[in-house]
Amino acid sequence: MSSSPILKSFTFVPQPKPSSDPLIIKRERMIARLEDQMKLLADPAFVRTVKRWERKEGGEKVLVERPLRTSKWWQPDQSGGYVMTMKVGSKRIEFEKGKAAIAVGALEKLPSVIEALIKALRAGELDEQLSQSSKFGRPVPSRKVA
Repeated sequence: MSSSPILKSFTFVPQPKPSSDPLIIKRERMIARLEDQMKLLADPAFVRTVKRWERKEGGEKVLVERPLRTSKWWQPDQSGGYVMTMKVGSKRIEFEKGKAAIAVGALEKLPSVIEALIKALRAGELDEQLSQSSKFGRPVPSRKVA
């Protein structure tokens, strides 16, 4: 069996492995949460859904979609404008010492602020704050290699 001339036109490479760097995983998760905030801003009734495997009474596993409540990361301030905070879990990210909120001004400016934060995350500008947030919470046990 000879290979066809169509397959010879392709360049084959090994498939890249997905990144297991915890900082990159945290960065991608934060981008997804910010995109959820954009959807919540556009539609106040937005509910994120997650897929879970659950067991029925008979013991069989079934894939179920469960709604997850999404809370707003922005709130009005005393001057009539809005401020936005970013959260990892239940902890707010501090951008500077003692400053965890971003002054947005009018609510119409919020989408551009969220887009700017997504660009900053992709550029790695918030990696220091994300790595600081990983110092909290329970430690993840390392896997033993047999």
